[in-house]
Amino acid sequence: MVAEITSASMRGEIDFEQSLRQRVKLLAGVSEADLVKISENFVINDGATELIEYVHSIGGKACAVSGGFENLLSPIAQKLGLDAYRANHLEVVQGVLTGELLPPIIDARAKRSALVNWSKEFGIPLAKTVAIGDGANDLEMMSEAAVSIGFVPKPIVAESCDHILTEPDFRPVIELLP
Repeated sequence: MVAEITSASMRGEIDFEQSLRQRVKLLAGVSEADLVKISENFVINDGATELIEYVHSIGGKACAVSGGFENLLSPIAQKLGLDAYRANHLEVVQGVLTGELLPPIIDARAKRSALVNWSKEFGIPLAKTVAIGDGANDLEMMSEAAVSIGFVPKPIVAESCDHILTEPDFRPVIELLP
């Protein structure tokens, strides 16, 4: 059920916030400890570490903004050495998910805003930014960046981005950077 709702949202078939709230409601009653266990099993895509190291080596910043959940993104962001990250916050009461979200909602507009704000914060002109995304809620961010890369993208993203990665490997992005 969660996967079906997520896929429809990423294809742009249903409203992101509506689908997010539907998915989060299904998590009511899950313990925060179980969520941490889930994040420990995530597999990081090939080339992610190499890309981030390369970006840092040329003086850039590597950031992630996700329509997913901060509880899951945070350990990965720390492991990878991201400079900044944002994601949705799940409401937790006494160690258990309530099935609700805490504002703000990280949607397409928030993703675009994150890119713009990080550009200002880190002193990197938007003309030197790269946005990588796969779903419909990445389109606003990708249109704001100088270069947009679809990462095994849904068709709606593939139609709109500058470059497409057809395999889940970030290493080809390095070739697109100075």
